Amino acid sequence: MKNKPIKSAFYIAVFSVLLLGPFVTGAGAVIDGITGPTFNLSVGIGRISTPDGGSVLIWGYAGGTGQVQYPGPTLIVNQGEVVTVTLTNNLTVAGTDPAPNVSIVFPGQQVAVVPTDPGVPGILTAEAAPGATVTYTFTATHAGTYTYYSGTDSALQLEMGLVGVIIVRPVSGVGYAYNHPDTQFDREYLFLLSEMDPRIHEVVEFQGPAGVAATDYLANYFPVIWFINGRNAPDTMSPAGVPWLPHQPYNIVPRMHPGERMLMRVVGGGRDLHPYHHHGNHSRIIARGGRLLESAPGAGPDLSHEVYTLQSHPGNTIDAIFTWTGKGLNWDIYGGTDVNMPHTCNGKAVGETQDAGAPEFDPGTSEYCPDHGKPFPVILPADQNMAFGGFYGGSAYMGTSGSLPPGEGGLNPNGGFAYMWHSHTEKEMTNYDIFPGGMMTMMIIEAPGVTIP
Repeated sequence: MKNKPIKSAFYIAVFSVLLLGPFVTGAGAVIDGITGPTFNLSVGIGRISTPDGGSVLIWGYAGGTGQVQYPGPTLIVNQGEVVTVTLTNNLTVAGTDPAPNVSIVFPGQQVAVVPTDPGVPGILTAEAAPGATVTYTFTATHAGTYTYYSGTDSALQLEMGLVGVIIVRPVSGVGYAYNHPDTQFDREYLFLLSEMDPRIHEVVEFQGPAGVAATDYLANYFPVIWFINGRNAPDTMSPAGVPWLPHQPYNIVPRMHPGERMLMRVVGGGRDLHPYHHHGNHSRIIARGGRLLESAPGAGPDLSHEVYTLQSHPGNTIDAIFTWTGKGLNWDIYGGTDVNMPHTCNGKAVGETQDAGAPEFDPGTSEYCPDHGKPFPVILPADQNMAFGGFYGGSAYMGTSGSLPPGEGGLNPNGGFAYMWHSHTEKEMTNYDIFPGGMMTMMIIEAPGVTIP
């Protein structure tokens, strides 16, 4: 019985995605965030929700709206711009001690403090005292994906939520990760991976940050909730900006068509390593830490390599290209006959022989032509002998729906192929040990012709 509420929440949340709004935007409309090059950020307190009905106190960065969020606003700038970030410290804390200083460090950037607003000296960088400001500036010299986080008592303040992402778009513009044609992409998604130990947050909430020093929680760290873009599954699949998650505005539901190139911007936003697993095909890592994996300037990602699981390290970033083809499935993904979804492969109908030297994949549908016309290789059980998942559309073929019992299905109206993307540390797919949850979402491969916002 313990799993029943979380299971219900899972289906309600996913169903709301399909009814209420679009998924994360692709290359044509960029990743959710705020554009620069001038940013006014502040630090304050808020609460994030977990799908088991709990909530956790956070310290978060806020953008122009003043709404504290986890993670902080994604800052989007163009290569070559002079970026200016002014940080205001609005923190309040429990207990008799004053609120701590806060700051931002920008790995991968050469940062200077603006002399007219230098803040106060800190161990790693200049800091904003309570009620005061500090202004940083740097030139976005290199395109790529970067993180930013507090450089003040980072062990505590990053855990409390002071972390975010910077995206530097190349001179080549949207649709390129870096200034080389081999880094072109059709869609892009952000995967900021992090974790929390709620014990630390409870001490800060009721005793203030000074109370943490009387515990061993930072030394004997034990997270029990895991996040993608500040949400735990199934909330990862609710639309971006939903009102019931005011401090967790970013969602993550990757969608693509066969053959497209998806740029995965993967960021280690916590203190643990997270093996992020994408089923279906390998991804090709083209950059780490905002630097293209190339043997010489201008060579392009000639040192790129394929992986089946992305090893996300704390504080580091990965840019990887993922493409789904269906090669190796050994059946026609669009149906065993043209009755399912009328299509050809290189102009050949079902049963016609491919021409010698014809492309391996159809240029229009990206179908793997050697499998054209092959029926599903097993006989599916009768409906009354099957258990239907919410994403099953009633057919094994892409773009095709079938009959389902009343009340079943409904989460895959376009007949796409849906499957989990998740942490390969299995406990990280839970919320307080309750499955499903945590660092998990659904990938949906949609048939050609289906509009993806």
